[in-house]
Amino acid sequence: MLTAATFRKLRIILLLVLLLVIALNTWLSIVRITDWKEPLWVVIYPINADGGVDTDLYIDALREEHFEDMELFLAREAQRYGITTTNPLEVKLAPAVDSQPPPVPTEPSIFQNVVWSLSMRYWSWQNDSWTGPAPDIRIYMRFFSPTNNHVLEHSLGLQKGMIGLVNGFASVDYQGRNNFVAVHELMHTLGASDKYDMANNFPLWPEGYAEPHKQPLLPQRKAEVMGGRIVVQKGFALMPKDLQQVVVGPQTAHEINWRNGVDAD
Repeated sequence: MLTAATFRKLRIILLLVLLLVIALNTWLSIVRITDWKEPLWVVIYPINADGGVDTDLYIDALREEHFEDMELFLAREAQRYGITTTNPLEVKLAPAVDSQPPPVPTEPSIFQNVVWSLSMRYWSWQNDSWTGPAPDIRIYMRFFSPTNNHVLEHSLGLQKGMIGLVNGFASVDYQGRNNFVAVHELMHTLGASDKYDMANNFPLWPEGYAEPHKQPLLPQRKAEVMGGRIVVQKGFALMPKDLQQVVVGPQTAHEINWRNGVDAD
């Protein structure tokens, strides 16, 4: 008969084995999807975040073509770095998800971050409304009514879970910006790092600038996808209105395994 101590040791061993299997599976998934030999399958899961009737109407009207600019952006930028896959990204749209994801902790500790990440992955598993082939990456897009004065929370991308959580406004006027944020978080799942100052959200030079060697440097004309903003003048930067105003910089390209991050241009 097993003693309590032995049983406790067995539980710990089983937990460690489970964590090892999860970590190995995650690593193999990342290696597979960043070899860029096959298109990435990304599924968008819309969520009514504020319960508004207008938000529901907007979600009901969404179609996959509303996310085509994400596919066009990745195809355009991948080609600049020598990626030969014709369509590196395919975006699908799942039915709306009724449940809300676990709340993101404010000023979390490392432990709280780990707990939230695991909770988010479990919630995603429970609330998968997609019935097609298993996606490589899941992006949950929380929509708020544009009449809502709610300040949008920071969006997130989890590399280990291959999950993105995006907050946006339910309006055609914001769809381009919503898709930019979705691509930013998508890049996080592929291993790209933020390239802006967390204290003020300003892009870091040179890696966070679309044209770091432009003379004169300002105004910039586009945003680097992980820099997040177009620096117009010193102390003033704007979010791009759509993905036409965004590029992938060499450091980001290197992080997602686009050759050595050397821009062909």
